[in-house]
Amino acid sequence: MKTRIAVAKGDGIGPEIMEAVLNIFEANEVPLEYEFVEMGKSYFDAGHSTGMTEAAKATIENLGILFKGPMETPKGKGVKSINVTARKVWNTYANQRDFRTLNGVQTVFSKAGIQINMTIIRENIEDTYGGIEHMITNDVAVGRRIITRPGSAQVIRYAFEMARRKGLRKLACGHKANIMKLTDGLFLETFYEIAKDYPEIQASDIIVDDLCMKLVSHPEMFQAIVLTNLQGDIVSDLCAGLVGGLGFAPSANIGDNISIFEAVHGTAPDIQGKNIANPTALLLSGISMLRFLGLTGHAATIENALLYTLEKGVHTGDFGDRATKSSNTTEFAECIIANLGKHPSVGGAHGQPNFECKTNSDFTPEKNKITVTDPNIKEEILGADIFVEFTGQPSELAEIAKSKLNDKFELIMISNRGTQVWPTGSVYTELVNQFRIRYEKVDNSELTQRDIFDLAAQVSDAVKVGSVEFLMKFGDKIGYSLAQGQ
Repeated sequence: MKTRIAVAKGDGIGPEIMEAVLNIFEANEVPLEYEFVEMGKSYFDAGHSTGMTEAAKATIENLGILFKGPMETPKGKGVKSINVTARKVWNTYANQRDFRTLNGVQTVFSKAGIQINMTIIRENIEDTYGGIEHMITNDVAVGRRIITRPGSAQVIRYAFEMARRKGLRKLACGHKANIMKLTDGLFLETFYEIAKDYPEIQASDIIVDDLCMKLVSHPEMFQAIVLTNLQGDIVSDLCAGLVGGLGFAPSANIGDNISIFEAVHGTAPDIQGKNIANPTALLLSGISMLRFLGLTGHAATIENALLYTLEKGVHTGDFGDRATKSSNTTEFAECIIANLGKHPSVGGAHGQPNFECKTNSDFTPEKNKITVTDPNIKEEILGADIFVEFTGQPSELAEIAKSKLNDKFELIMISNRGTQVWPTGSVYTELVNQFRIRYEKVDNSELTQRDIFDLAAQVSDAVKVGSVEFLMKFGDKIGYSLAQGQ
């Protein structure tokens, strides 16, 4: 019985490499049935702001699996990346990328005899990829970085489960909690909470800049790493460079209901139609999809044929021995097909799944799922940060801020770009035209939301208010950061 999946060929070189991969699947008699869906640049150009037709969306949601080639988002048209939109809309919360040394793909590490075999798990739907940005003044743009406890727990538990399935001994959490103490701090806190459920796996954490340095000097130190979205994006591309580039980087976007398998490299329009593109990344992503669907025997056979082909020196023009003739896309795929059933001398694949095997189901949620980890936690408003546009000196703004005080609030500090400039500061701190005024409640007073908005309205009578953030306490934890120098 064949499993039906949605397939989007992609833009640029997408149709060429997708054809190559599907030909390999057909030659191995993989039991899949394809429903081709309309997505990509041409559908943006046709007026579909999401980059896909309604029919494509319905097909993908019905089948639960999307296998896609690289897609282009038109530049300068105000539309969101279709790649990011698809991951977020369908809640594919975990991005898994497996990186390994491949015979026939020379790197500085393979030449040195250093074998790389690691997995990066990237949170896939939160962080700065929310794309929530505003111009607060003509000179100041602000983006919101959203890290949630449920979202962190979802991807971190997936990472530990993945490590357990693979028999890994170590899982590291990459972060920047030394600076972003609330956002990355929440991610790191959640990591260690969940680590308690996996005592057989050594859990550790590493600051992301130190992680990058160690990855390019001693990548063999790491087995698996879980990171937030933006940091995971950067680190996973760095790891692709360690094993030969994005042409050898598979990508799986895993959700509870819908999952997406794709090549993460670009559309390469400069070589479109020339039949010279390297299909390896898309093939490796397809192999991951087969494992996800429980077709582990087919996955191992195809991966071994690919590894054997690479080991024999067959290559496309973007890698390999320049002294030997390169194969075009079709020839490369045909070599893999001819080598089905063969095994490389080292590093062969086997049938063990890298994923919790899932198949398509008929489950359709009736409404959006909402997750709150502790709905009964005590919340208290302690004050507010009011962000204003102002071109004077900090002391002048302080006088304005003081004039708006009532018996519920006291003025605590003023900062500019996160650095305190009042009541203490330095004349050497250069300023832009947006300041943060921090008010906190007077002891024993109780604040309401209306108190905060009334205060902001008073401030707005004197200066332009750009935004307001509540200073909250949750249980016994303060929910806001101090300014530099405070």
